[in-house]
Amino acid sequence: MSKRALVAIADGTEEIEAVTVIDVLRRAAVDVSVASCQLTRELQVKASRGVKLVADSHIDECVDYSFDLIVLPGGMPGAEHLRDCPTLTSMLTCQQKAERWIAAICAAPAVVLSAHDLITDAKATCHPAFCQQLKAKQVITDMPVVVDDDHFLITSQGPGTAMTFALRLVEILMGENKAREIGQPMVILS
Repeated sequence: MSKRALVAIADGTEEIEAVTVIDVLRRAAVDVSVASCQLTRELQVKASRGVKLVADSHIDECVDYSFDLIVLPGGMPGAEHLRDCPTLTSMLTCQQKAERWIAAICAAPAVVLSAHDLITDAKATCHPAFCQQLKAKQVITDMPVVVDDDHFLITSQGPGTAMTFALRLVEILMGENKAREIGQPMVILS
């Protein structure tokens, strides 16, 4: 059975983080849905560095589906737009209650997850500029990716850690062998 992942995007999303995750998960044969969280219901978003990304659907069209993983790229003001999306907030709350994986990178752990008290009991990391805002039980600043198995949470620090983050997502969803199989041809893992 194929694993399903949702990647939420909005104006100001960090493009390296979004595209790297989408690409690597799709290389691993994960069924990835890219969802726009735009209030205007537009599918196209203008990412943090001006790159235009086009979602598969609007987040409101995704609420009736179950995902093994929901991923939140960072970027500003992208993370704020994700934070302010009531549909996404509801989906994240349900995801957490169902003990299914949530992943967030860069500003998203602090700006989105902390804002909605979805990380208070977990260990996590985020972009160094947002560590003071991260309301986690244990804030880890010396690891590029932090996995909290007890809380089904994966967090990472920023654009430079996006590839490591994406491969950890593959490992969690599909296993270590699949992560190695994907990483080696991309000259990431030896």
